[in-house]
Amino acid sequence: MILSIRDHRGKRMYTKNQLLFPHYVIPTLRNLRGEEWQQLTAHVLAVPETHESSLAFVLMMIRLNGCLSCETDSYRAMRGCAACATQTLRRFKGADRELSRLFQQALEDIRQHHAYGAQGQPAAHT
Repeated sequence: MILSIRDHRGKRMYTKNQLLFPHYVIPTLRNLRGEEWQQLTAHVLAVPETHESSLAFVLMMIRLNGCLSCETDSYRAMRGCAACATQTLRRFKGADRELSRLFQQALEDIRQHHAYGAQGQPAAHT
């Protein structure tokens, strides 16, 4: 879902935002870190948005950026998702290896959710 608030003349007032980290921002993050990060983003961009790696990357960025606590009228939201994610990655104190570990944890969480569903029960496969 995209959020775009307009004034009384119909002009957009704030940056075009999503409520959670959007996949289309990933290419803008590619060169912000070292080689390991660049390889991770290249992998994610090479698979469909619905692939577990892509979903895990988005989940990792939602966690890093704090997207769940982002309010639509906050300064962070007004700047936009790309600016927020860029700032988050520039301020991240850990090495690329730590980001890879966070990605692997998100990937495991995606796999568990797929296997067990939202209710913690084994998912019925048809």
